[in-house]
Amino acid sequence: MDSRSLSQSIAFVSASTDEAQSAARRLAALYGQASLEEAEVVVALGGDGFMLQTLRDQMGSGKAIYGMNKGTVGFLMNEFAETGLRERIAAALPETIRPLEMIAETLDGPKSKILAINEIALFRQSAQAAKLRITVDDKIRLEELVCDGVMVATPAGSTAYNLSAHGPILPLDAPLLALTPVSPFRPRRWRGALLPNRASVRFDILEAAKRPVNAVADHTEIRSVLTVTVREARDVTATVLFDASHSWDERVLAEQFRY
Repeated sequence: MDSRSLSQSIAFVSASTDEAQSAARRLAALYGQASLEEAEVVVALGGDGFMLQTLRDQMGSGKAIYGMNKGTVGFLMNEFAETGLRERIAAALPETIRPLEMIAETLDGPKSKILAINEIALFRQSAQAAKLRITVDDKIRLEELVCDGVMVATPAGSTAYNLSAHGPILPLDAPLLALTPVSPFRPRRWRGALLPNRASVRFDILEAAKRPVNAVADHTEIRSVLTVTVREARDVTATVLFDASHSWDERVLAEQFRY
């Protein structure tokens, strides 16, 4: 066991489903319910979407988040069980989540600054394919990418939409970001890139009036962007706890050998 004790105060939060809320009530009756302000550990009951919401809510709070699956996929969650919860939390392995920061500029409004835990993605807004220029650390790397979209994914997000777009799976502690295109048309064979997590990526929208593009940071969307800059946010983190028997590294390995 690490520095977490069996007496740590716990706050249970749950998704809006009846199953998740019922589980939260039962667990609160067994282990007590601390307020979010006073809790040392937050136990999230739901699926990956609710886990991401909880991580965003607790980003920078210093509280550890322990998820238990009461949703569909649950890649970020531990298996649900009512017994031995304090012991599981005390023995769990901590992983640090560092979000991405998106700065998006539009024609009509001021720049927007939004954090994302999984990925920041750009998508075509109309029937016209998006046309983008990609700059990494002030050096143009791709003068023109014609595609349905493109994303920058964190290690935590590499198993989500990034994986569906055939991007690489990254270990959670890898100092990398995945730059992955969605249905690239030109250059057709470009499959993306692995970038150091200190890199700054700028997307310039070419022919923005003819080929409008939306930018999405997790679930927050900015329409009709002109430029989007993405970098890892270094000043805020969140801690996720995983059962040692089913650690993040094990999940990543298992996912890569699925067929």
